[in-house]
Amino acid sequence: MKHPASGAGGERGGRSALRASGGLANVRYEIRGKLARRALELERLGYDIVSLNIGNPYAFGFRTPETMRLAMIENLRHSEGYVHQKGIFPAREAVVMQQQERGVKGVTTEEVFIGNGVSELIDLTLRALLNAGDEVLVPSPDYPLWTAAVNLNSGRAVHYPCRPERGFVPDPEELESLITRRTRAVIVVNPNNPTGAVYPRETLAAIARLAEKHGLVVFADEIYDQILYDGAEFVPMATLATRTLCCTMSGLSKVYRACGYRVGWAVFSGDVENSGEYLSGLELLSSLRLCSNVPGQWAVQTALGGHQSIKELTRPGGRLHVSRQAIVEGVAGSKYLRLARPMGALYAFVEVRPDVLPEFDDEVFALELLENKHVLVAPGVSFNVPYRNCFRITNLPEPQILATVFERIEELLDMRAPGRPVPHSGGIAGLRGQPAEAPLPAGKVV
Repeated sequence: MKHPASGAGGERGGRSALRASGGLANVRYEIRGKLARRALELERLGYDIVSLNIGNPYAFGFRTPETMRLAMIENLRHSEGYVHQKGIFPAREAVVMQQQERGVKGVTTEEVFIGNGVSELIDLTLRALLNAGDEVLVPSPDYPLWTAAVNLNSGRAVHYPCRPERGFVPDPEELESLITRRTRAVIVVNPNNPTGAVYPRETLAAIARLAEKHGLVVFADEIYDQILYDGAEFVPMATLATRTLCCTMSGLSKVYRACGYRVGWAVFSGDVENSGEYLSGLELLSSLRLCSNVPGQWAVQTALGGHQSIKELTRPGGRLHVSRQAIVEGVAGSKYLRLARPMGALYAFVEVRPDVLPEFDDEVFALELLENKHVLVAPGVSFNVPYRNCFRITNLPEPQILATVFERIEELLDMRAPGRPVPHSGGIAGLRGQPAEAPLPAGKVV
């Protein structure tokens, strides 16, 4: 018996083509999309690609602190069975203690959920909340998983602008103007990915007050909470949003350079008393996947209670600080680029000046940069912005690598300037006829 395929489609060998779910129509994640796949093809052909599209510390020589690795190894014998759907008690207790030290009141281990990274928790927390057509306020530019997860869970992402001229800090009044009777939640990503902005206390307090006024759940994505530069102050959203439900998300991936452990947490504070049905729904969803990765959970207590080595990397002279400065200097030395100085996180959202290159297109540029200069960046449109003149890069490489990258960017933009020929980017044939770029200097383990 033949089963009809959903939607129209061609046939191969007399069989209907298998279609993807229509629910994926508005789901995008270009950070690992066609450009990344093309970069992999080029690497298989022997080209050295500088991949600046993803904030993966291990790929640039960073290691998870040894004490965390040892804690996981020591507890492997306790990691062979399922554990509680919310996570092991020592990990949840360590998260509670961190929140208490930061001034967040009323949190117990019952309000902590450990997940397979913050990514899984974004999906679960929204799935437990949203009905079809519910709206969620999401920053623009955004971390695209937030928009994707809202759409996947039958909601509607309403983007509030974080404008370059404001240093990518949102305007609370503009944000409030987007609230409707269907709005259920507001997303705050601070320190921010992709822009590196760190929001002032007064901005966060204003967002907290409007969330309380309109009864919105606050989702505070704080995965970069300790990655700060030049005295920037991180203010936990949960210390401000106390009269509505606040969900704080963080994990081991960035601050502790343990992306592969897949350990994140969601902590609920504020109006927990009136949120019992929602939290029960979230626990049900957590139970359906039984539990999250157990070995990595044993590293949480050591991570949060031990020496915070990230501070050595972000202080002046530290690896991340120096690499960030290389980006700032690379932009400053360009005829075409400008930048709102990133004060936190692992990224810079670089703007191409429209007065100099009015016809610039970020996706075309990113492809040409990859094909001709063997550098992979994430075009700005990947982050749900309405403009096409930005791109995101990470500051994880060593500074000399970033300096070379900006030389290559400047060479390409020189070719794109009015009156200059645009370089060929016609795929494999065009590449084989070009001399290979000089290899970049090797990095070192940190």
